[in-house]
Amino acid sequence: MGAAGLVAARRRPRPAGAAAPAQAQPPAQDWEATPPPAPQQGWESHRAEPQQWDAPQTHEAPPQEEKRGGVLGGLFGRGPRKLSEVQQQFLPKGGGSQDLAAWGQAYGWTASDGTGPEDAVLVELTRSAPVRPAKSEVPSNVLRGRADGLDLVAFDIVSPYGRGWVATHAVTAAPVLGQLPGFRLTPARFWRHGTGGLLQLPSGDPEFDTRWVLLAAEDSPQLRRVVEDPVVRQALLGSDDGDELWSAVGFVAAIRPDGHRPLLVEHHARILAAVGAALGSHR
Repeated sequence: MGAAGLVAARRRPRPAGAAAPAQAQPPAQDWEATPPPAPQQGWESHRAEPQQWDAPQTHEAPPQEEKRGGVLGGLFGRGPRKLSEVQQQFLPKGGGSQDLAAWGQAYGWTASDGTGPEDAVLVELTRSAPVRPAKSEVPSNVLRGRADGLDLVAFDIVSPYGRGWVATHAVTAAPVLGQLPGFRLTPARFWRHGTGGLLQLPSGDPEFDTRWVLLAAEDSPQLRRVVEDPVVRQALLGSDDGDELWSAVGFVAAIRPDGHRPLLVEHHARILAAVGAALGSHR
């Protein structure tokens, strides 16, 4: 591929018995497919605080900076400033599916390539995601296990790129018990697709309502408990407002751009545990 800032393309294993792809021409690109993430300066050199599930550090990178002042950055603006600790924590890390699978194996999680019978529901969950994945984008690099008292499934949404695949989004989902009203809980700064006819359910907390928006087809005491719950508020207000949550096909799920990594699985697990406790629906 060549671009330094791209998340590494991952070859998705073929199901048993499938024929090898023709080598004469690269596969046709679906016009709907999400383009690979744009290169971002410093993503490769940045590392967050070392965690027990991370690979050992090989070098220490300088602190990341965020440019301000519009297109011309620091020339006519106020110049660059250091990213906050929260922003640094959730910068994309890349890492690759092999690192995540090794981490999952160490904690007793099971892996699949997204093509097994048990993964069929993940295709439906992918189609329902608020980021509107293209038809060519599919779940892959799947892990199943338990964290924070929840059964969880974590996977990448991958898009065809050349002769391989590139991870565009990371999803972590928890199954729910019983019927759950459909909802979307999204950062207020995000552009929202397909929200016509949905109601905004305020929390009553001006700080929270300035940063997060809960949307649903109808008002529901069960959903109001989510935004009124102090643990949910603490989890979301303490984040970088980079995740979206939604419910579909028997799951409550969280999604974020970039491929999955252990730190992100842990982060999503904490949020889903708080939301599930407020809903009283997780098993």
